[in-house]
Amino acid sequence: MRRAPLWKISVVVPPEAEEAVAELLGCVFGSPPVSYTDARTKRTTVSAYLTGAGAWSDDARARLTAEFAHLRRSGLNPGPARITATELRHEDWAESWKRHFRAMEFGRALLVKPSWIRRRPRSGQQVVILDPGLSFGTGQHPTTAFCLRQLVARRKPGVAQSFLDIGTGSGILAIAAAKLGYRPVDAFDFDPDAVRVAKANARLNGVSGSTRISHRDLSCAPREHVQKYDIVCANLIHDVLLAERGRILARVCAGGVLVLAGILQTQFAGVAQAYRKIGFRLAATRREKEWRSGVFILG
Repeated sequence: MRRAPLWKISVVVPPEAEEAVAELLGCVFGSPPVSYTDARTKRTTVSAYLTGAGAWSDDARARLTAEFAHLRRSGLNPGPARITATELRHEDWAESWKRHFRAMEFGRALLVKPSWIRRRPRSGQQVVILDPGLSFGTGQHPTTAFCLRQLVARRKPGVAQSFLDIGTGSGILAIAAAKLGYRPVDAFDFDPDAVRVAKANARLNGVSGSTRISHRDLSCAPREHVQKYDIVCANLIHDVLLAERGRILARVCAGGVLVLAGILQTQFAGVAQAYRKIGFRLAATRREKEWRSGVFILG
């Protein structure tokens, strides 16, 4: 009996478009993409791997083409974005994708790594084990990495600090916060599959008892009489950050820190201006490739 085919879907893009295209492929196909950059040509190839007889079709190609058109309208140039599809033998797929994920250190306080990497932590370093899956967030993406760096930098040993993660995805930020000693740690996501994955990751990392992960839609959340937090992370798309800024504001305590990520460089100024108007001041910002993230202080 013939096994289901494996497909490698690849797109060659400029290096500055790598992260956006990787996220796009992950969302469209529901599998973690991988990428590499040719040292000679400086061109980056982003690939997703699919399985099943109907996994790659004319409809899938049309959807992907439409998503690239949306990227261009948003101000990001992915180049010609020619899509190639190659059917692979099963033995080509088995372990090769794991080579594209690595352990990541955030200061001396935090190590994030996939389960198959044997690297040991430094003395006193907390470890988050997270394998790539359907939910966004492994620490590899610049916006997730920015949030993790802020969690490490803003932790005050011996001081009670609460944390909320809006749009938790894989649960990586909530897990890291619990490991670093934030209490209480709350997180939510509108996607029930993401909530399921985040809870499983919290159990894997031994923090399910110190994190509360729930299924909730920010757009339906109350604005008044809600719990406020010392640090809030919202790694969301630009449209949601703008539309729901009032609900996000309601969850940040006076003098609290709001970390906004997931914003294209071309959209950041508009987001920053909108949050200044409701009482936040921009304390720090960082650009990585086409992404810009920011730290805002309330009051």
